[in-house]
Amino acid sequence: MSGSGAPTIETPRAEGARVAVVAAQWHPKVTDSLVAGAIRALEESGVTEYKVIRVPGSFELPVAALHAAKGGYDAVVALGVVIRGDTPHFEYVCQAATEGLMQVGVTTGVPIGFGLLTCDNDPQALDRAGLPDSREDKGYESAQAALSTLVAIKGL
Repeated sequence: MSGSGAPTIETPRAEGARVAVVAAQWHPKVTDSLVAGAIRALEESGVTEYKVIRVPGSFELPVAALHAAKGGYDAVVALGVVIRGDTPHFEYVCQAATEGLMQVGVTTGVPIGFGLLTCDNDPQALDRAGLPDSREDKGYESAQAALSTLVAIKGL
């Protein structure tokens, strides 16, 4: 894991923002922790109106994010994990989910916090999940990114 070059992002104040947290159900130990990290960042920012939406897997994140963005949410935090296996399934799901989430953000103008972990193995996912012994908290960071982008856009 690199981590090299990561910016220091302060959690901005975003009172009054409506945020959807869309999370996959696969690998619940990881995804539940990602959701907890995202909620912690939202609450630290002053966001009180948020909704957690669970979908079956990471492939379903873009369509749920699209409906949230079109449904009036100011930002969306998309969380999931795909762990490499022995088939090309990993590449297809990762690419489709990544491109789909990017498309949602670009076409709707709603910031999308990208919290889709694409890992080679379980230990990598656990190390990014925001668990007590994890080195990173991608759920928290994804919410920070979505809120920071929202604040930047509102300042234009």
